[in-house]
Amino acid sequence: MTVTSRTRRLPPEIFDLPVEKMRAGYYTDAYFNHALDTLLADGRHPHVVVQVFQKRHSYLGGMDEAIAILKLCSNDFDGLTIRALYDGDALEPYEPVMTIEGDYTTFAHLETLYLGVLARRTLITTNVVEVLRAARGKPIIFMPARHDHHRVQTGDGYAAYVAGQVVGAPVGVTTDEQASWWGGKGVGTVPHSLIASYDGDTVQAALKFADWAPADLNVVVLVDFENDSVRTALEVARALGPRLWGVRLDTSESLVDQSLWDELGDFKPTGVNERLVRKVRAALDDAGFGDVRIVASGGFTTQKIEEFERDGVPVDAYGVGSSLIRGSNDFTADIVLADGKPAAKAGRRYRPSDRLELVD
Repeated sequence: MTVTSRTRRLPPEIFDLPVEKMRAGYYTDAYFNHALDTLLADGRHPHVVVQVFQKRHSYLGGMDEAIAILKLCSNDFDGLTIRALYDGDALEPYEPVMTIEGDYTTFAHLETLYLGVLARRTLITTNVVEVLRAARGKPIIFMPARHDHHRVQTGDGYAAYVAGQVVGAPVGVTTDEQASWWGGKGVGTVPHSLIASYDGDTVQAALKFADWAPADLNVVVLVDFENDSVRTALEVARALGPRLWGVRLDTSESLVDQSLWDELGDFKPTGVNERLVRKVRAALDDAGFGDVRIVASGGFTTQKIEEFERDGVPVDAYGVGSSLIRGSNDFTADIVLADGKPAAKAGRRYRPSDRLELVD
């Protein structure tokens, strides 16, 4: 499924690229720089077709950024013919996602860069699509910011947004930087640090947060600070009333919530588990707080969400962090034609594609 307009891509300027350093090969694997210098010293300018692909069933991310690198950092973009898919397009293994045709010496120094962008963003987009599908349309909060370098936030956040468009399900991000390319805002709950700042009093922290929060901000409160989520959820619901949008369960994988201490023996009791969620839901419903939603976070993966959804666990939204940035989705670029002749290395071949669209 294609999620963006077939006539619109993000403008190159939005990526704030370090253009001069990219043009100079500063971020490029040395062997590409050496190859370029060799060709130029020999006065050789091969006219090539480069084919870019990867090896998984996945969802494309980073294409607009890759095109921006070529537009702003090649030595003669007007002399290149580029055909490409769109962010969000479903990919088959070995399917070309982009071809670049022209004088190889004008863009040889950019291969490291556009492959790296495509690899990272496609990984994120694919991971988020898989989680969203596991969640069966329920909202996901994209929470990996604390697990990686801050400079990856912008493109990763956009890749998550693209995944949401693929599935047609909401994705929230936690920093303004992650949301900047589509004009969104970061979202967040009452954190443990704020509760700690009020001497561990979750209710007091929640009240002060609600007093501060704009009217259009959904107030979601972590209720595991004292490891007694049922009691704390009820206390917060009674204190905040209709101002409370939801409670968030985030029990450590090494702890057992107090509400489960008398039920050990026939299930895995640690962390946010099915029985804990059901206890919190039942307590809220019995006390007349059926409108209060439950957000579950802490160690959630595609597999765990699939299990929760299969078993009908009453979660309204999931917060997912480090698992969304783990794994690999590597891209390769091959010269498949050089001066009109087949040039792919052994085991590779030119794969024409009628899905690729000409890039202006």
